[in-house]
Amino acid sequence: MMTYNQNIDSIRGLIKDNLGAWDGIDEEAVVRMRAQNRFKTGLDIAKYCAKILRNDMAAYDADPASYTQSLGCWHGFIAQQKMISIKKHFGSTKGRYLYLSGWMVAALRSEFGPLPDQSMHEKTSVPALIEELYTFLKQADARELGLLFRDLDAARTAGDSAREKELLDAIENHETHVVPIIADIDAGFGNAEATYLLAKKMIEAGACALQIENQVSDEKQCGHQDGKVTVPHEDFLAKIRACRYAFLELGVEDGVIVARTDSLGAGLTKQIAYSREAGDLGDQYNAFLDCDEVTLDDTANGDVLINRGGKLLRPKRLQSNLFQFRSGTGEDRCVLDCITSLQNGADLLWIETEKPHVEQIAGMVDRVREVIPNAKLVYNNSPSFNWTLNFRQQVFDAWEQEGKDVSAYDRAKLMSVDYDNTPVAAEADDRIRSFQADASKRAGIFHHLITLPTYHTAALSTDNLSKLYFGDEAMLGYVKNVQREEIRQGIACVKHQNMAGSDIGDDHKEYFAGDAALKAGGKDNTMNQF
Repeated sequence: MMTYNQNIDSIRGLIKDNLGAWDGIDEEAVVRMRAQNRFKTGLDIAKYCAKILRNDMAAYDADPASYTQSLGCWHGFIAQQKMISIKKHFGSTKGRYLYLSGWMVAALRSEFGPLPDQSMHEKTSVPALIEELYTFLKQADARELGLLFRDLDAARTAGDSAREKELLDAIENHETHVVPIIADIDAGFGNAEATYLLAKKMIEAGACALQIENQVSDEKQCGHQDGKVTVPHEDFLAKIRACRYAFLELGVEDGVIVARTDSLGAGLTKQIAYSREAGDLGDQYNAFLDCDEVTLDDTANGDVLINRGGKLLRPKRLQSNLFQFRSGTGEDRCVLDCITSLQNGADLLWIETEKPHVEQIAGMVDRVREVIPNAKLVYNNSPSFNWTLNFRQQVFDAWEQEGKDVSAYDRAKLMSVDYDNTPVAAEADDRIRSFQADASKRAGIFHHLITLPTYHTAALSTDNLSKLYFGDEAMLGYVKNVQREEIRQGIACVKHQNMAGSDIGDDHKEYFAGDAALKAGGKDNTMNQF
């Protein structure tokens, strides 16, 4: 790979070859613009990020302490600020991704307005958001490199060769803000062909990892709501294969498929699985159905009957025409879902649970790993869980089992602020703090994500600002709690003109028009106050 100065020499030769027609082009400006536009297409991004994800998966297999994390983002600006913050605080984006939540697309990005998480939003809004997220991340690269280029020019003007070398090293070793996105394709928005077509659009936009769930597409529900309906394994596996075909067709040979099972909380199926012989996958799925043994004389008009082991059975069917699973079979169905998905092309698992409990997750993963030793999970650290109450109750139950005195606590009311400074609360907070590390070591969780964090942070920060600004503090409510904190914490966005690309535009104006350029960043720009 050529150095910065070698690239300049190469472009200089290209300009010279055009016999004066390109003499108005500055070779170093071209090199800078190329550096600021490293990724030309979404497929470039998908291929680059897939390698990162695969390397991180291998690192986790070697050491479960090397788990990865992400936060859900519903707008490109949110994703951009997240990655800028990570680079500022931790120096590297390694192991830190983005998550694209179908829930947030439905709630915040649909032309129909806010929708529940039921795959009713426009399917095209998902690849459009992927493209938007990466547009903002690429702009973060361009902005950061632009600042380095300006510092380089200043060092040259000052004759500071040591600083010049330092900046050239920083430019040549610049770490991009572009990171993997795990993108939610819901239940595929239709049949396997529809899944394949949407998967292609998502990959072309830059997605290196697709998360697909085993719910019925037209009955899809949020994983933390009631009424979930699953499909037989063969239907789900066809959609996993559709995603793999999409990756392979587009040349992303190491694309990642995350197979999500909602079976733990799903008590219904829309159809009885096709079975060729006893013990096959269809028969195993049907074995979980809640059935009554009947004779032909017991049947009524419209009854559906199955033969299992020579017995005539009538699956329990609801008025919705859905069939019911036996109570208490959710965990067994999850384990079967996980094993069959990994055996048929999935790379990672997602088990949607009703609470964050390490041993509950580990119990299922242990069973999966008896068959597939390197099985790994993506886990939703969901805002749908009441983390405070759940973990305080876990501590309460553990202490009670150990014989400790818990008479000072009301288990049902442990969320109360009255318990905030108690030993139970302190222990619960310690468990929440270590949950990701503990679950990664014990329960095979490679990647931890929060699906909807920026949905909640936007609501909370807007509520706090509105309360102060429209109240007695008025403008002080903004200045004290927003702008002053931005300045003191070094939040790049305080220079909002720069963040929006004003300085990049000024650089381009100078490239294109030279001394005749009318630039926005002069001495009268109020951003200079920061």
